[in-house]
Amino acid sequence: MGQRAALVFSNITIQQFSILSAKAQAAGIGLNGNSGTATKHGIEVAWNYLPETEVLTLQCLRTPFFVKPEDVEARIQELVKETVNA
Repeated sequence: MGQRAALVFSNITIQQFSILSAKAQAAGIGLNGNSGTATKHGIEVAWNYLPETEVLTLQCLRTPFFVKPEDVEARIQELVKETVNA
């Protein structure tokens, strides 16, 4: 399977990124810092947050065979939308 396209979210404030990081931390996924990678249960994601431009990039790098990357991406989009619209 080829590399998945990154999900790019604009107008993500520092406060919103902090909330998203806290949600990830509560789920056991350590989003430490403005960029990096994290893995849980075989799902690996990468992120890069640029506070000066308020752009957050998230990418599903790997999933176990029983999890569709599309499902991971849909959940990411849902969490970002919930946070932005809160």
